[in-house]
Amino acid sequence: MQERPIRVLIAKPGLDGHDRGAKVVARALRDAGMEVIYTGIRQTPAQIAASALQEDVDVVGLSSLSGAHRTLFPRVVECLREKGLGDVLVIGGGIIPAGDVPALKAAGVAEVFGPGTPTSVVVEYIRRELEKRRKAG
Repeated sequence: MQERPIRVLIAKPGLDGHDRGAKVVARALRDAGMEVIYTGIRQTPAQIAASALQEDVDVVGLSSLSGAHRTLFPRVVECLREKGLGDVLVIGGGIIPAGDVPALKAAGVAEVFGPGTPTSVVVEYIRRELEKRRKAG
């Protein structure tokens, strides 16, 4: 039996209206064989968690350029856990100061990718991390 493709939800939480980077990552993941759902801009954390549940995703990718990542990313993680989706891999990207990354990781964001990160790095990270999680059971 063939495994289903990795399913990824790309989301833009908050009032940030810039989504070029999110769309570039979404396309790269799709081109790498993943099934990608893009929520569009201005989503609430609750909307993102509801979409993740509905779409049965393995990964939620969050993008932010607005500076609200320290509030919004952890709230998305909380909303996912409230829906029983604590095992979903959450990654972030955008304009995020390096000093904010440890707090995001402590809140449950597995990895943060900054501007200029090759999309191949994101693809390989997702594959490697999901494989580790599958082996761990």
